[in-house]
Amino acid sequence: AGPDVFLIGCGCPMGSGIGYADGMRVTADTAEAWYPEFPLPYWDNGTLPALRAMVRNSMTRACLGHRWWHNDPDCLMVGTSTRLTVPEIVTAATVVAMTCGMLLLSDDLSQVPPERLDIVTKIFPMTGATAVVLDTHCTEEGLPSLMRLWCTDRYQPIIRPEDMDLSQLGADDHNHEATLLGRYSAFSPDEDTPVASERKRSCIHVATGLGTWTLLSVSNLMDKTIQARIPWHALLPPPEKGWKDDHPDAGDHGPIQQAGFHVIQFWSGEYCWMPDPRLGDKRYHLTKSLRAHDTEIFHIKAVQPSKPAYLGSSIHFSCGYEVSSYEATDRMLAIQLRNKLYRAGSIYLYIPRPKLDEIKILVNGKEQAWKAIGNTPQANNGTRCIGRVISVPIIIGVEGNGNDDDDDASTSHNTGRVEIHF
Repeated sequence: AGPDVFLIGCGCPMGSGIGYADGMRVTADTAEAWYPEFPLPYWDNGTLPALRAMVRNSMTRACLGHRWWHNDPDCLMVGTSTRLTVPEIVTAATVVAMTCGMLLLSDDLSQVPPERLDIVTKIFPMTGATAVVLDTHCTEEGLPSLMRLWCTDRYQPIIRPEDMDLSQLGADDHNHEATLLGRYSAFSPDEDTPVASERKRSCIHVATGLGTWTLLSVSNLMDKTIQARIPWHALLPPPEKGWKDDHPDAGDHGPIQQAGFHVIQFWSGEYCWMPDPRLGDKRYHLTKSLRAHDTEIFHIKAVQPSKPAYLGSSIHFSCGYEVSSYEATDRMLAIQLRNKLYRAGSIYLYIPRPKLDEIKILVNGKEQAWKAIGNTPQANNGTRCIGRVISVPIIIGVEGNGNDDDDDASTSHNTGRVEIHF
């Protein structure tokens, strides 16, 4: 069809589309409700138009994305003209983000309330990484609930749109972002066999210095509130390379973290501390009450007691993809957020001090207020605090009347530069 055409197979037998389709619908049609509505039979929710079917198919067929084609999960509907609840929209947005399917919106965005449009901004831009579904076909009613990505500064990055070398493409290729992401994350017989522990397809590369952590989404696709119990092995960081068999703390996922883990809950903005699950005999170390059709995203990062840390933000679901550079010392943090898009939210920081009397935070060169949202306890003494977790409001990008004149008082240029001194 030519380089200026993007072919999507919709209703196409999947096997016959391999090598021909650039994108492929991998789900049933989405709809304005969770279940098929009258006159359609509500009990046939596997193939008839419904958000539930779209979510389930997106998860079970995530492994096809960026291998055979770009997965098309159908459009994401966020407007108030539907009968979808906010938890259902959050679940759909999370599944699209975690599986890195094509992001398509069908609403008149000028009519979407800000609180619903904000859900979409939190999953854009897409990362190019595809989550691993951990419990396919082994849950009640065969509905998956756990998807995992790893974020790391150790491995070769997935190409970001702003870093793309367009010289690799033809002059008439208007689908350069999708094309390059697909070429990069797809399997190539001409490349060396990838190291299994690097999980290139399921790792989001982040700025140097941010470290490595687990990103886990937990969904409740049932029709009732549940107490989700997360298996301990789903929480661990990616396997380390180079550990010797005789290392006293060696394991598939590196040394035991004696200081435990920070846990950020992305959608709710809550913080908690968790001991390393390999130290105890508990099968479940994290639980979460989830309403019907709701989802939460957990970020689990090892505690380094004496070092400050960036734990994430409410800006992007990855809690790291929004950072372009990061510097840390014993007394200072310097963070540069990507500022090409307008965003407003909060960032979450760990400060290795039980008292924060002397902390000073500069955002875009101006002193900024903050608030504490949690304490990090000493692992062997839960009553002793070794550090505090704070939330700092942030605005990045350009806001105002759209005039490019820097002298226009109604336009504010927010560079996204954050400095913390303590």
